[in-house]
Amino acid sequence: MTPLRIVVMGTGPFAVPMFRGLLQSPHEIVAVVTRPDHAPPGRRPPANPMREAAAAAGLGMLAPEQANDPTVIASLAALRPDLFVVCDYGQILSRDLLGVPPLGGINLHGSLLPRHRGAAPVQWAIREGDAVSGVSVIHMTPALDAGNVIVARSTPVGPRETAAELEPRLAELGAGAVIDAVERMQAAVAATGTVAGIGIPQDAAKATRAPRLSKQDGVVDWSLPAVTLERLRRALEPWPRLTTFFTRGDGQRQRLVLDDVEVATHPEAAAAVPGTVLDTSGGRIVVASGGGTALAITRVVPEGRRAMPAADYLRGSPLLPGAVLG
Repeated sequence: MTPLRIVVMGTGPFAVPMFRGLLQSPHEIVAVVTRPDHAPPGRRPPANPMREAAAAAGLGMLAPEQANDPTVIASLAALRPDLFVVCDYGQILSRDLLGVPPLGGINLHGSLLPRHRGAAPVQWAIREGDAVSGVSVIHMTPALDAGNVIVARSTPVGPRETAAELEPRLAELGAGAVIDAVERMQAAVAATGTVAGIGIPQDAAKATRAPRLSKQDGVVDWSLPAVTLERLRRALEPWPRLTTFFTRGDGQRQRLVLDDVEVATHPEAAAAVPGTVLDTSGGRIVVASGGGTALAITRVVPEGRRAMPAADYLRGSPLLPGAVLG
């Protein structure tokens, strides 16, 4: 089949394996579109893995403030692309922009759609306790993550897997899924002359949301059950991380990042106020949590210090049974 002229749109690390897969394919990447670099005065802009990957490949790059601006649409139209391939870009494409390539656009999403539509699908899959996650390649519409699913591939989520571990696995899974989706589009055009109707429509009634996370999402709500907090700890790695606070004997508040936790049992958990430290023996900090459950903190990052086992932290800490976290 005739190789396609492709514009890739992406910013974050999730898009890089897909981009490299397309570079190795017969298709031609005519440009890369990414988000512009912004940072407060005196600070470096955040890392842009796609910018680095495109520069290494010697490809031209656009970084418009608004991809849907008419001048940007005209610039992309001048490249005569056959297809947009989008992943981890950060802007919703308008109908006018999606109308530039004859084949429209496809988007690689880090979940099994329609579950977890939104900016943080990997984190929400772990947060919700999904046993299976995966990737979906959809034929794009102006609605968020709502297009027909052309290709979906699944993988089990490990019982102790963090978002930092699952995300790169899904990104690699997605690289092959994108190539598969492009081939299916080419086959549809060869057979029928169009890609209209390609893929399987999503069941909107089964859609769930996966909004972008904030620092506040990492602050422990001790009224939640221990099993939920354990999942949150894994979902919030590497950012914003699960964090709690306590007041020391001198009245100072101290921040404590929960670097690793596990569900525990304790005879006093059912009667204790959530957030109460129940036990600090055995190298763990056992804390009462919602529903009469208990959470054991096994590794911590004290404010201004390195990560360490809870046992090491307790040797020099005033944290004792009866203290209240939160």
